[in-house]
Parts: sequence; structure tokens; C-alpha cells
Amino acid sequence: MRFLRSALLGTVLLSAAVVTPASAALPATPIAAVWTEPNAGYGFFYQAINSAHTSIDLSLYELKDPVAINDLVAAAHRGVNVTVILNQTYFGKSKNASAFALLQRHQVHVYWAVSGQIFHAKYLVVDSRQAYIGTGNLVPSDYGDTRDYWVEDTNRANVAAIVATFTQDVKGFSAAFAASPGLVWSPGSAGTLVAVIGSARHTLFIENEEMYSYTIENAIVTAAKNGVNVTVVMTRDSKYYSDLTFLAQNGVHVKLLGSSQLYIHAKAICADCSGSTGTAFVGSENFSTSSLNYNRELGVVTTNPAVVRALVTAITADAGLGTTFKG
Repeated sequence: MRFLRSALLGTVLLSAAVVTPASAALPATPIAAVWTEPNAGYGFFYQAINSAHTSIDLSLYELKDPVAINDLVAAAHRGVNVTVILNQTYFGKSKNASAFALLQRHQVHVYWAVSGQIFHAKYLVVDSRQAYIGTGNLVPSDYGDTRDYWVEDTNRANVAAIVATFTQDVKGFSAAFAASPGLVWSPGSAGTLVAVIGSARHTLFIENEEMYSYTIENAIVTAAKNGVNVTVVMTRDSKYYSDLTFLAQNGVHVKLLGSSQLYIHAKAICADCSGSTGTAFVGSENFSTSSLNYNRELGVVTTNPAVVRALVTAITADAGLGTTFKG
């Protein structure tokens, strides 16, 4: 495996040499607001549901929040067209069974995602006007000690693309998606994430729950070998030690938090982020082959100053809590 990784690294190094700065190469979307969990809480999410007048489109990997469920039911009862897609693959049907049954009894159009594909995207669209895109599941037991991020996207083209994709996913056509500048969809997100990583010239901050993609790992190491100061923050898990050793032994600063500390569930990248400038990615994509190439996932790329500040502040703090992993 090490030989394969080394061979791939040569390819990534060759392509990285021609990557232009993020501002020139990467489409980015304006963002209206950002929330950093666990500090922010999920009041914004309940408020968004309660503000709906005509429609709600919600796609989730896991739904167990009774407040959110009751708010969806209340919206349906007041005449809002509420449509929900819940993941059923990889134990999703058992985890979401209670929410599915309750919503179904109360005028909510609730659908199981297509069987055999993990629906890991986490987003809410209200009145086809604003989209809330996040890294977290709606599971209250996770709220108090889990690092996640949410953003509000009001870009008309993006929201329209999300609604169009959602509509197709309801019908079971989940291989394709409606593209829009700044949106990062899976299947097929690896190239965009590699481009975000490759755009960094000075610093690179990364948080992710998983590290099991040679494509992403090679891009991270390439950045470090090109002189970028790279920091990766995760929760300690021995199943990723081989991958993290590869990073640590090639110039990447790997910081791991213990299980009793804040759990890093976020999926975030911040390239050349300093103060309020830089390029940020926030989304549901884990750094795994399944997440990047097969799952339904959604994220955004943005240069929004508030998002940049939020990521730099949180990831710097999380790195300070962690211990250095050297492999």
C-alpha cells in the first residue's frame, strides 16, 4: 500500500504544480450565516423550519431530534409542503424508523433514500429561497460535545440546484446532481476537495471525522512538501493510524483529541485562511472513498469572511486541545 501511495503522490505533485490560487480557480458561493457547534446550538434550525411558508425540503443521514420532528409536523399541519428524505442504508432504516413513522402519520411526505447508497448529506431548504448545509446530524445526544458547522446559502442558483437534486433523489435518481458554482456534491467530490487543498500556498487547516482516502492524503502531503503549513485535527481512532502516520511522517502537523474531549465530526478545510481571508469548505464529505465516490453528500466552497473566521478560530482551538501524533 505504501508503494501505491507513493506512486499516486507523484501524480498529485505533477498536477499540483499547475494549480492556480483559489480565488482564480475555485468557484465560491456567498454565505449568509455560519454556526459553529456545539456552542451555537440548533435553535437556528428550529427557527428556519418554523419560518417556512410554502415548502420544506430536508435530507438527513440521521434524524432523532424531537423538537425538529415536531416542528416539521407543525409546519405540515399549517399547510407547508414538507418533504423529507432519510437514509436507510448502513443501519439507517433502524436508526430513522421512529422519525419516519411519526412524520408519515402527520402529513409529511417522507421517503427512504434509495437502497444501497448511503445518503450522508445534511441540508434543509426553506421556501426554495435559503438552504442550510451542514456537517452534523440531528441527534440531540451529540449536540453537547461534537464539533460541527452549518452555513446558510441564499444564492439563487445554488438553492435551485439543491432543490432540483432533492427532487430527483426523491424519485430515486441519485447518481446525478444539478451543478452550481460553489456547491460540492458527491458522488464525485474528490476533485474539488483536492483543488481546495492544492490551492493553499501558506497555511492549510483541516478537520475531518475520517482519514481513509489516498487521494485526499496525497493532496495533503503534496501541500506540506510544497511548503504549506498543514494542520490536521481529528479525534483519536486507531483505525486511521496508518493513514495519519503517512501524513505525520511527511510534514503534516497531526493533532488528535481523546474520546473524552470534543468529538471532531466536522468536515472542513480552510486554505490560506488568515483573519477574514481565505478559501473554506464545509460539508458532509468525510475523507473516505465511499463518501467521495459513492455516497450522496453536499458541501460548499466559500470565501465568506465569517466562515473563514469561524473555521480558523475553532480549528486553532481544537488543535490546541489535541496531542501531536507522530506515527
